[in-house]
Amino acid sequence: MDINFVIPCLLGVESFIAEEMRSLDCKNVTAENGRVLFSGDENILARANICSHFAERIQILVGTFEAKSFEELFQGTKNLPWEEWIGPLDEFPVKGYSINSTLFSVSDCQSIIKKAVVDRLKSKYNIEWFEETGPVHQIQFSIMKDKVSLLLDTSGAGLHKRGYRTEANEAPIKETLAAALCSAARVRHYHTLYDPMCGSGTILIEGALLAHNIAPGLKRRFSAERWDVIPREVWSEERERAKDLIIRDSEFCAYGSDIDENALHKAEQNAARAGVKSKIRFEKCDIKDFVMKTEKGTVICNPPYGERLLDIEQAQSLYKIMGQRFTPARGRAYYIISPSEEFERDFGRKADKRRKLYNGMIKCQLYMYFK
Repeated sequence: MDINFVIPCLLGVESFIAEEMRSLDCKNVTAENGRVLFSGDENILARANICSHFAERIQILVGTFEAKSFEELFQGTKNLPWEEWIGPLDEFPVKGYSINSTLFSVSDCQSIIKKAVVDRLKSKYNIEWFEETGPVHQIQFSIMKDKVSLLLDTSGAGLHKRGYRTEANEAPIKETLAAALCSAARVRHYHTLYDPMCGSGTILIEGALLAHNIAPGLKRRFSAERWDVIPREVWSEERERAKDLIIRDSEFCAYGSDIDENALHKAEQNAARAGVKSKIRFEKCDIKDFVMKTEKGTVICNPPYGERLLDIEQAQSLYKIMGQRFTPARGRAYYIISPSEEFERDFGRKADKRRKLYNGMIKCQLYMYFK
């Protein structure tokens, strides 16, 4: 069965996801603002969930249509083939949003979509009452400029929840964004990676997973695994495929440091749960004492900043220290994410390249120094 998929994403990460989906043999991959579209079969559904380093969730696009009235919304929803996915006992809650559209009441849209799906399934299964005691099929709707998209979530918990980070520090970076930073820095299985403000170790762990081609979703479960319409063997096949592609012999190593001993303890535990503890060394060290232990290396870090943990003056002082410690040299590169528009001035050097990314809802720049 050829299925159309949507990956919603934060602005700036679309190209990472699109490139990744192509590498997973997805078809018709298209990147748009805030989302990536592609198509494939049930194996691709499982593969994208298990293997994606950057996606937040994998959704099935059931259909799209225009609706400026509740009647159009009802009929458009009812015309879609919900019975292909939702069984007579399955649970199918509805949630979503409406932006710049005639139909602006989210709660009304929610109830109309639910009623339309129920009407459709009543006629297909010839039953009057739905117990909804079976597996969850979360229906997601988006209405933008009167265009309705109706989707089914296949992931369940967001894909950034790999399972290794049971505890995190204050204001941790999301796993998917950390992976995107490592991808932007082109981290490979022969690289040495540093994070001198590593916190709970997320950047280093995601770098190790990426460098060794370890699928982030290998140790977790997904909503669609419980769906009757997807054969169980699809999931076991894709997990075995992912295991076979792991790079087991590598020169990769990583060094994480922080001034917070408690954070370093969490980082070690997280690395162990992620299966990459042997590849990362942690130590207590202040950024002002940071020195690379190897001739070549890549630094990736998410320093605390004004809107987050430090006041503006403290952040500026920190950036200045970083500029002094992150010295340019052949074979060394530095990637720093920050919301500060004055970062380059405080750091003391203009970046070789900048890239706009969002850390949660905060607009940031990834400042890249590699020359």
